[in-house]
Amino acid sequence: METLSTKIHSKPQRPIKIMQFGEGNFLRAFVDWIIQNLNDNGAIRSSVAVVQPMPAGRVAELAAQDGLYTVRLEGIDNGEKVKKSQIIDVLDDYINPFADYERFLSYGESEDLQVVISNTTEAGISFDPSDTDFTQCPKSFPGKLLALLKRRYDAFNGDMSKGLAIIPCELIDNNGDELYKCLTQLAEHIGMDGNFINWMQKANHFTSTLVDRIVPGYPRNEIEAIREECGYIDNNVVKGEIFHLWVLKKEEFVQKVFPADSTGLNVIFADDIKPYKQRKVKILNGSHTAMVPVAYLCGIDTVGEAVNDPTIGKFVRDFVFDEVNPTIDLPKDQMTAFATSVIERYQNPYIRHELMSIALNSTTKFRTRLLPTLEDYVRLTGKLPLHLVFAFAALCLFHKGRRGSETIALKDDPALLEHWKKMWEECGTDYKKFAREVLAWKEAWETDMNDIHPALAERVAGYLKEMEEKGMRAAVEEFVNG
Repeated sequence: METLSTKIHSKPQRPIKIMQFGEGNFLRAFVDWIIQNLNDNGAIRSSVAVVQPMPAGRVAELAAQDGLYTVRLEGIDNGEKVKKSQIIDVLDDYINPFADYERFLSYGESEDLQVVISNTTEAGISFDPSDTDFTQCPKSFPGKLLALLKRRYDAFNGDMSKGLAIIPCELIDNNGDELYKCLTQLAEHIGMDGNFINWMQKANHFTSTLVDRIVPGYPRNEIEAIREECGYIDNNVVKGEIFHLWVLKKEEFVQKVFPADSTGLNVIFADDIKPYKQRKVKILNGSHTAMVPVAYLCGIDTVGEAVNDPTIGKFVRDFVFDEVNPTIDLPKDQMTAFATSVIERYQNPYIRHELMSIALNSTTKFRTRLLPTLEDYVRLTGKLPLHLVFAFAALCLFHKGRRGSETIALKDDPALLEHWKKMWEECGTDYKKFAREVLAWKEAWETDMNDIHPALAERVAGYLKEMEEKGMRAAVEEFVNG
């Protein structure tokens, strides 16, 4: 069996209009897969120069297969189990700037180059005051990009029409704005020419983004079966889920040179990406956090088992559709479609997602993922979102640290865990006292939750009493079927 290369799979010749910082699994299974779709459908005609952002990386492995690799998508699509493989042929240059800095910089002189895309981890967009020597490859991603832009400014004599569309995918809020600020800070710190800084800021087009696709990566346990199915060896195959979402803040130049929303993929150019961020955090992350203590204390260990359980599955669905969706300012049809897709993702039989992995730092996760929904729902309706309140009571019981005869391996800030323990020891079965104290815990919630609704403490106490006296399974069944 031969290794995937141009010997067994032809590769179209296209100009390199896109530079990509990062060669990891996510970019290859998400951004490059989208670029492939845009090429295949005639929306663009562009290949990609991939830049290795760290001294250790895999551009050599990509080059060894002539940039060809397989994306393996698996999951639930419109209720059907799907497995499909696709060869991606958009990568066409493979640059290690630490080994060949000049070749990297030469792309600044390219008439073809229009777009820069990055995913260099959340820590990648950060100001490094020591990254000042541009005679050799800068250490940081902002340093490398700044060096590239300076070469471009010099090569085209500050031509304002030669700016680039800069599209970061790092998982931080307002990533485009943060990269812009970081580049400006570094340029000013180094003492770069004011005319160049003005060109960098005004000729280039930064846009913030939100990305969403689960990418497990190289399918080590399935690779032999995939090789037999595909008929070739691929050392760079990458596995992802069917679902994908890319939201980009509207920017005219970016949309012109990179029309990623033009071929029917789940790509959106939006005036404001904040509601989409809220949607992801409140629905996807929030339902994870609400699900964990309820399902785990029922003896369930994975997300898939939880949503496929008739009782827990109904609890999760009702929480999302009845309590979360109404708090997000997006069209109802979009909310329904996204929420439905989240449930399908949870049912993906090809991904095993342990509840206890989601339970890490669950105190903070409640504050960031669920408390905003609680506050928004009460503000909008004057009522309590009872599924969310039930989940909070379950979170309290979860932190008692027992599942039947088992000890729960709680993983959180030690000071938070110690306070949970102290509250349970001091309150015992006085659930009303416990509820008032836990809701008043400002160190955890950054607010006194007793102030959110006058009946909140009473509800939490009541649910805790039922969970302790009847067991979680009986309590949640009674709640759901009520």
